[in-house]
Amino acid sequence: MSRSARVWIVNAITFARVPLILGWAVLAVWHEFAGSVALAVLAAAAMLLAGLTDMWDGMLARRWGVVSTLGKMADPLMDKAFYIVAFPTLSWQILHQGGNEFHALAMLAFTILYMLRDTWVTFLRAVGAAFGAEVAAMWLGKVRTALSFPGAGWVYAFLAFRRYAPESWQAPWTWSCYAVEALLVALTLWSFWTYTLAYLPSLKMALARK
Repeated sequence: MSRSARVWIVNAITFARVPLILGWAVLAVWHEFAGSVALAVLAAAAMLLAGLTDMWDGMLARRWGVVSTLGKMADPLMDKAFYIVAFPTLSWQILHQGGNEFHALAMLAFTILYMLRDTWVTFLRAVGAAFGAEVAAMWLGKVRTALSFPGAGWVYAFLAFRRYAPESWQAPWTWSCYAVEALLVALTLWSFWTYTLAYLPSLKMALARK
């Protein structure tokens, strides 16, 4: 296989995250109104594939030696697109099902926190790059991103399939959902603080420059 073909495949996998998560949103909303198990399964499969693209593109790029600047820039952008689509849709599902309004508000705050963190980190990297700082993703950021996809999937599985689950599963599944959300919030806040500390010297230099 030629290098150009490998580059095309890797980039196609990266950019596939957006149509897949949009497809999930359509199927998830459709399932809420139609109540078809098949739609919920298709939606879950679309979200799973969207999450797996984050692993596959980087793995193939490294294996094939086609890591590119475009890929490095596109990958976090596709992650943001995933969050922007997935988390508000999950918030809507909670309310549509007549769920706990506090849970819906928590999911909304969760979404805003995710977006603020990513916007802030993008700003910090831009400032850091201007002063020659290392701008590669930190391990904590990678862990947070890697866990965000299965985390969103777990919340969706809870919302989509709990109606078909036995009564005895409801309470533990509900609390596991809350635990996953709390973990992601904690990782996001920790990542926010870690990146801020790492780029603080660059911020100070930027503030001192006239």
